[in-house]
Amino acid sequence: MTVTIYGIKNCDTMKKARSWLDGRGTAYRFHDYKAEGVDRARLERWCAELGWEAVLNRAGTTFRKLDDAEKQELTAERAIALMLKQPSMIKRPVLENGSQLVVGFKPELYEAEFGA
Repeated sequence: MTVTIYGIKNCDTMKKARSWLDGRGTAYRFHDYKAEGVDRARLERWCAELGWEAVLNRAGTTFRKLDDAEKQELTAERAIALMLKQPSMIKRPVLENGSQLVVGFKPELYEAEFGA
Protein backbone atom coordinates (compact mmCIF):
# COMPACT_ATOMS: atom_id res chain seq x y z
CA MET A 1 0.00 0.00 0.00
CA THR A 2 1.43 3.37 -1.03
CA VAL A 3 0.68 6.35 1.16
CA THR A 4 0.98 9.74 -0.51
CA ILE A 5 0.47 13.02 1.29
CA TYR A 6 -0.26 16.07 -0.87
CA GLY A 7 0.30 19.64 0.19
CA ILE A 8 2.78 22.47 0.51
CA LYS A 9 6.11 22.06 2.25
CA ASN A 10 5.92 25.05 4.61
CA CYS A 11 2.28 24.70 5.65
CA ASP A 12 1.95 24.29 9.44
CA THR A 13 -0.82 21.71 9.09
CA MET A 14 1.35 19.74 6.68
CA LYS A 15 4.19 19.80 9.18
CA LYS A 16 1.88 18.40 11.87
CA ALA A 17 0.61 15.64 9.58
CA ARG A 18 4.09 14.66 8.42
CA SER A 19 5.35 14.69 12.00
CA TRP A 20 2.47 12.42 13.03
CA LEU A 21 3.29 9.97 10.23
CA ASP A 22 7.03 10.11 10.96
CA GLY A 23 6.42 9.56 14.68
CA ARG A 24 4.59 6.33 13.93
CA GLY A 25 7.06 5.09 11.35
CA THR A 26 4.54 5.32 8.51
CA ALA A 27 6.31 5.40 5.16
CA TYR A 28 4.85 7.91 2.72
CA ARG A 29 5.61 9.93 -0.36
CA PHE A 30 5.26 13.71 -0.08
CA HIS A 31 3.87 15.49 -3.15
CA ASP A 32 4.45 19.24 -3.04
CA TYR A 33 1.82 21.11 -5.08
CA LYS A 34 4.12 24.08 -5.58
CA ALA A 35 7.00 21.98 -6.92
CA GLU A 36 5.07 19.23 -8.72
CA GLY A 37 1.64 20.71 -9.40
CA VAL A 38 -1.50 18.61 -9.34
CA ASP A 39 -3.11 16.94 -12.32
CA ARG A 40 -6.71 17.59 -13.32
CA ALA A 41 -7.76 13.92 -13.25
CA ARG A 42 -6.61 13.45 -9.66
CA LEU A 43 -8.23 16.69 -8.49
CA GLU A 44 -11.49 15.78 -10.27
CA ARG A 45 -11.43 12.34 -8.61
CA TRP A 46 -10.95 13.91 -5.17
CA CYS A 47 -13.82 16.32 -5.79
CA ALA A 48 -16.07 13.54 -7.09
CA GLU A 49 -15.35 11.38 -4.06
CA LEU A 50 -15.33 14.02 -1.32
CA GLY A 51 -17.19 16.94 -2.88
CA TRP A 52 -15.41 20.03 -4.15
CA GLU A 53 -16.55 21.94 -1.08
CA ALA A 54 -14.42 19.64 1.11
CA VAL A 55 -11.37 19.99 -1.14
CA LEU A 56 -11.43 23.77 -1.68
CA ASN A 57 -9.64 25.70 1.06
CA ARG A 58 -11.87 28.75 1.51
CA ALA A 59 -10.16 29.70 4.78
CA GLY A 60 -6.75 30.22 3.21
CA THR A 61 -5.20 33.52 2.24
CA THR A 62 -5.11 32.66 -1.46
CA PHE A 63 -8.87 32.14 -1.63
CA ARG A 64 -9.66 35.17 0.53
CA LYS A 65 -7.58 37.41 -1.75
CA LEU A 66 -9.66 36.51 -4.80
CA ASP A 67 -11.97 39.11 -6.25
CA ASP A 68 -15.50 38.72 -4.93
CA ALA A 69 -16.69 37.89 -8.44
CA GLU A 70 -14.41 34.83 -8.52
CA LYS A 71 -15.77 33.60 -5.19
CA GLN A 72 -19.44 33.90 -6.15
CA GLU A 73 -21.57 31.14 -7.63
CA LEU A 74 -18.86 28.50 -7.42
CA THR A 75 -19.51 25.20 -9.12
CA ALA A 76 -17.35 22.09 -9.17
CA GLU A 77 -15.96 23.11 -12.56
CA ARG A 78 -15.08 26.65 -11.43
CA ALA A 79 -13.63 25.45 -8.12
CA ILE A 80 -11.44 22.87 -9.88
CA ALA A 81 -10.21 25.52 -12.32
CA LEU A 82 -9.28 27.79 -9.39
CA MET A 83 -7.46 24.97 -7.59
CA LEU A 84 -5.55 23.97 -10.72
CA LYS A 85 -4.52 27.57 -11.31
CA GLN A 86 -3.50 28.08 -7.66
CA PRO A 87 -2.90 24.78 -5.83
CA SER A 88 -2.63 26.69 -2.54
CA MET A 89 -6.44 26.69 -2.65
CA ILE A 90 -6.52 22.92 -2.15
CA LYS A 91 -7.18 22.02 1.47
CA ARG A 92 -4.14 20.47 3.10
CA PRO A 93 -3.11 17.83 3.51
CA VAL A 94 -4.79 15.38 1.20
CA LEU A 95 -3.69 11.89 2.13
CA GLU A 96 -4.16 8.95 -0.21
CA ASN A 97 -3.82 5.57 1.44
CA GLY A 98 -4.64 3.01 -1.20
CA SER A 99 -8.24 3.75 -2.13
CA GLN A 100 -8.86 5.86 0.99
CA LEU A 101 -8.80 9.66 1.01
CA VAL A 102 -8.39 11.85 4.07
CA VAL A 103 -8.52 15.65 3.79
CA GLY A 104 -7.13 17.87 6.51
CA PHE A 105 -5.21 16.78 9.56
CA LYS A 106 -6.73 15.76 12.81
CA PRO A 107 -4.91 13.15 14.87
CA GLU A 108 -8.15 11.18 15.37
CA LEU A 109 -8.63 10.90 11.59
CA TYR A 110 -5.13 9.56 11.14
CA GLU A 111 -5.56 7.21 14.13
CA ALA A 112 -8.69 5.80 12.46
CA GLU A 113 -6.80 5.35 9.19
CA PHE A 114 -3.53 3.93 10.53
CA GLY A 115 -4.25 2.80 14.06
CA ALA A 116 -2.26 3.76 17.12
